[in-house]
Amino acid sequence: MSSSPELQAALEAAAAAAEIARSLYRRNLAVRLKSDKSPVTEADVRCELAIREILSSRFPAYGFFGEETGGTAAETESAWLVDPIDGTKAFIREYPMFSTQIALMRCGEIVLGVSSAPVYGEIAHAERGCGAFLNGQRIAVSDLDELEVAALSSGNLKTLASGTLWNRYGDLVARVGRIRGYGDFLHYHLLAAGKIDVVVESDVNVLDIAAAVAIVSEAGGVFTDLEGRPITLSSTTVLASNGRLHAKVLAALGAAAARR
Repeated sequence: MSSSPELQAALEAAAAAAEIARSLYRRNLAVRLKSDKSPVTEADVRCELAIREILSSRFPAYGFFGEETGGTAAETESAWLVDPIDGTKAFIREYPMFSTQIALMRCGEIVLGVSSAPVYGEIAHAERGCGAFLNGQRIAVSDLDELEVAALSSGNLKTLASGTLWNRYGDLVARVGRIRGYGDFLHYHLLAAGKIDVVVESDVNVLDIAAAVAIVSEAGGVFTDLEGRPITLSSTTVLASNGRLHAKVLAALGAAAARR
C-alpha cells in the first residue's frame, strides 16, 4: 500500500530533523530554560523550524502545533502535532534516548504518526488503516493476555507517585511478570513490536505521545489515558497496551473506566 502525501511529508520532515540533530549531537550546545523550566537548545528550535517549513509548505491549510514555535491544533480540521526533540534532557546529557515526534490530528483523532530516533537508530511510522512499521518492517503487538507473564514499562512516574493511584500501581508492579522503565520513544516502539506488553506514564504532554498513539493503535494495541479515556490535546497520562491486557490494567489501577 502506497503512503499518503501526508505520511511522505512527515517522513521527509523527520529525515530533515534527524540530519540536524545528528550534526549537533555531542556539540556542547548552550541550554536555556523555558517558562515551564524545561530545557531547550539550538537543536530543538532548528529541528522544529525545518519540520515546520516542510509540512506547512506542503499543506498550508493545516494547523501546526509545535513544542518550540507554538501554533494551534484546535482551530483547523487537520493539524500537525510536533515535538522536534522529545527527550531534550537526554540530548543534553549525550545519550541517545531522544527522538522526533510528528503526528497528524484530523477532526480530533490522531491518524498518522512518525517517531524517529536518529542516533538510537530506529524510525517507526503508522497511518490509519495501513499498519505500523519499524525500520521498514511491519510490526504487531503481542498476544499475551495474563498480567503475571506481561512486561510493563513505566515513565514519568513522579506525578503518579504523589497521587491516589500510587499504591495501586505498586500492587500492579508486584503482579506483572517483568517491570522496566525504557521511557520516551523506546517503550512505545517495543510495545508496538510485541517486545513488551504495557506502558504506563504520567505527566506527559500530547506532543510527546501523539505519534505513539497512531503507531501502537495500528500495530493492534490500545492507547488511552489512565482513566481509559481517548487521548486528546489535554491528556497528561498514558495507558498503552497490547489490547488484551488493557481492561485488566485499568481494573488493577481502579480506574473509573474499569468500574463502569
